[in-house]
Amino acid sequence: MADKPIQELVSCMGQPVAGNPTQFMMERAFADCELDWRYLTLEVPAENLKDAMAGFRAMGLRGGNFTIPHKVEVIQYLDGLSEAAERMGAVNCVNVVDGKLIGENTDGKGFVQSLKTLVEPSGQKVVIIGAGGAARAISVELGLNGVTDITIVNRTESRGQELVNVLNNIDGVTATLDVLDGDYEVDDDVTVVINATCIGLGDAEARVPLDLETLSRDMVVADVVFNPPMTRLLRDAQQRECRVLDGLGMLVNQAVIGFKIWTDVDPRPEVMREALEEYLEI
Repeated sequence: MADKPIQELVSCMGQPVAGNPTQFMMERAFADCELDWRYLTLEVPAENLKDAMAGFRAMGLRGGNFTIPHKVEVIQYLDGLSEAAERMGAVNCVNVVDGKLIGENTDGKGFVQSLKTLVEPSGQKVVIIGAGGAARAISVELGLNGVTDITIVNRTESRGQELVNVLNNIDGVTATLDVLDGDYEVDDDVTVVINATCIGLGDAEARVPLDLETLSRDMVVADVVFNPPMTRLLRDAQQRECRVLDGLGMLVNQAVIGFKIWTDVDPRPEVMREALEEYLEI
């Protein structure tokens, strides 16, 4: 009798986590699609990343996610990057193509997919609060999807300007920086407002520094925070009759995209969302 084939493996490398929502979604989707795959969560200290990537190749992993602190450092151990990942200078997903490790960033793609449930990105005027990894991924993908006007709002001028410079190198995009000082007032012609900071993560009462009186019912207000799904920002925006997007959609969509990249199979998003809601006990 032939030995049972080794299961296909993908992994997440980064800081230790108490459980892993992406692992929960992936494992549920593998089972739903009847794929004999496994998703491993691996703690890899920064100083061991080079050895870990050698092991990645040696063990024949089919792909992987990378989280803090590896999203930038892992690039030197890859064989190529997607256009988005190259512009962002950060990777959260690696796929093996003909033996080569190709870096991708699915965070921004996940957000764009979520935004499209309410409005097409092309032609929108967008304000993004924050200039970190989430803001970088989202703003680059928005620029690649036809958004021509992006304002980055950030407390630290140097970090904000660095992102603005990246965005202004995308054809057709005009990006500007507003240095945050007090509550930010949103211009009347803005159509999409995004909190891309961690304000509100694990704290349903945490307040994003926005002047709520400047939000109007014609705006879409989005938050990348997924736990709790209904942040204070989104509750306040609903009271202003804005359309809102929670962070759950972005997280589910980036998992769906990664799943497809690795397996070439389309998972059912509703299965992944159900798994995520079960994980978060909501």
